[in-house]
Amino acid sequence: MVEHTMDVSGWLRKQLEEAPPDLLRAMVKDFAEAVMSADADAVCGAGYGERSPERVNRRNGYRERDWDTRVGSIELALPKLREGSYFPDWLLQPRRRAEQAFVSVIADAYLAGVSTRRKSQVSRLAKSLDRIVEDFRTRPLDGAPYAYATFDALVVKCREGGRTANVCVVHAVGVNRDGFRESLGLDVVTAEDGAAWLAFLRSLVARGLNGVRLATSDAHPGLVDAIAATLPGSAWQRCRTHAMRNLLTRVPKSAQSFVATMVRTIFAQPDSATVHEQHRRIVDQLATRFPEAAALLEEAAPDLLAFTAFPKEHWRQLWSNNSLERLNKEIRRRTDVVGIFPDRAAIVRLVGALLAEQNDEWAVASRRYMSVESIAKALTDPPLDTSEAPSLPIAA
Repeated sequence: MVEHTMDVSGWLRKQLEEAPPDLLRAMVKDFAEAVMSADADAVCGAGYGERSPERVNRRNGYRERDWDTRVGSIELALPKLREGSYFPDWLLQPRRRAEQAFVSVIADAYLAGVSTRRKSQVSRLAKSLDRIVEDFRTRPLDGAPYAYATFDALVVKCREGGRTANVCVVHAVGVNRDGFRESLGLDVVTAEDGAAWLAFLRSLVARGLNGVRLATSDAHPGLVDAIAATLPGSAWQRCRTHAMRNLLTRVPKSAQSFVATMVRTIFAQPDSATVHEQHRRIVDQLATRFPEAAALLEEAAPDLLAFTAFPKEHWRQLWSNNSLERLNKEIRRRTDVVGIFPDRAAIVRLVGALLAEQNDEWAVASRRYMSVESIAKALTDPPLDTSEAPSLPIAA
């Protein structure tokens, strides 16, 4: 028989001490069964074995059901009822086994508040998830040195002080010494300003972030300054996707496609020397018809072409933060389901769980993001000439 109340923190400590190979699968199984138990209790109108005048049904054992997830097939114990049937359609689909956005469901149930009983039960389970997410957010970054790091932010809505406000989720991804990507951390801040980025980067450094040779981001001045202040010796790569958007605002709409194609040829060159030659050539070609765009492209050269100082096989991963944008899209898909979060803790709970899951997938990926040999080369090459350090960008 499945235990329908559990000491999650004690269970987690036991699992971590014994370190079974399928820890994540066991964690997902226990959490899913605990939430289903709470949901079944809400349907019955009372907890398992509880005497209550509000009771409308009773539990009657369990039935097995396979659940296909990205961590493998999990055998779930679904609660049975004496009258009628219970099926968690928020987790499984009838006659089709498919993984749902499990953590998003937890957030939905937390917000729904169908009954006081259900809300308290889900709140209790959410607190256990908070502990797991907090352990992930505060873990030592022992994969250092991290040759490369990428930073980005996204805006979500949250209730604060009786009103709905926009807050920012800032997060970072690094490439560790073994060539695997890692989610380095996240935080929820009031505004994406220099003070917020500085505090976030300092927290990463305190946890062990070091050895960063190149940091990639958009041209937010506060972020660029924070990188310079906390990651000494690191060059800064301006995301070419964001730079292109900024550049095209200085070109008539009718010519934007043509200009974009021209600028992309800069990044299609076979080596560093020809990249810089092509950049100079494109600036000259644009100067006659689009002087403002040419001036911006010329001024951005040190930041936009910083990737050329690193191994050629890394260029595609370095010249933009598109990989982080794809991760943001997945986060957005889940947060859009919630809409407005009840508080910042709920944001951290959902986004933190998603990042922890993604981090696990990267850690067990069959292929490294970058080879160990190329990472070693990037870490051991002579430092970049700091006399040509990137200047602060003129626009975000």
